[in-house]
Amino acid sequence: MIDDFLTGDLSDVEEAIRKAAAAEIMPRWRQLAAHEIVQKSGPHDLVTTADRLAEEHLTASLTALLPGSVVVGEEAVHADPSIYDAIRGEAPVWIVDPVDGTRQFVRGEQGFCTLVALAVRGEVLASWTYAPALDQMATARKGAGAWLGSERLLPGAPEPGADLEVAMSHPDYTTDEQKRALLALDTAGVRGRPCGSAGLEYLGIARGMVDAVAFSWELAWDHAAGLLLVAEAGGADLTLTGEPFRIAGGNTLPFTAARTPETAERVRALLASG
Repeated sequence: MIDDFLTGDLSDVEEAIRKAAAAEIMPRWRQLAAHEIVQKSGPHDLVTTADRLAEEHLTASLTALLPGSVVVGEEAVHADPSIYDAIRGEAPVWIVDPVDGTRQFVRGEQGFCTLVALAVRGEVLASWTYAPALDQMATARKGAGAWLGSERLLPGAPEPGADLEVAMSHPDYTTDEQKRALLALDTAGVRGRPCGSAGLEYLGIARGMVDAVAFSWELAWDHAAGLLLVAEAGGADLTLTGEPFRIAGGNTLPFTAARTPETAERVRALLASG
């Protein structure tokens, strides 16, 4: 069933994502009332009415497109953490972040997106990254390349001799050990900066606009879509011990994703030296 679905026309998935954004996200962009914004674990972890309603919209539409599939969404897992276990199960799983970059969304900025990935038994098979304020839809299918609209994404290697631009986790999300690893990127030849929306940072790598990321958290909805996009564009990801990132969890952190395997190893080695 899943093979037939993936080899078919996936434009219905794109349409479902666009409709959810048009119905629940964009009407609230720059229009949020104070009561529509709630802190979850702290001031950097926000949820809005748009997040919740867009996830509900996507849950209904995506499972209708693929009968027997389930959804692991950020807001549903916040309410019931056991839902996350479905990533390790046998049923096809839609991994959904309805608004990635909620802080940017709340501030009225354009740097947010909706992330959807389709996985089976912990393997990501297809992904969609949609930035509605920018009208950009990036897609990837395992073995079929990464695309921004009709443009094939092939970022190539960083410019020789140029500093690597690395988007990094915010210190608030790191342990002391992870902070030491990330501080090792403060070295000649690397230009680190705080990350924005994780999904848009991964898109930046696939487009050759960002060289790498270094992240210290492993929640699947932030990473599944972007990691497939980067891999299908020719990039790579590595955890601190040199293993590929596993969306089901249990990774050695921080991890990196980069526009080439060589760049990923360079960043990983720096992280490991911290």
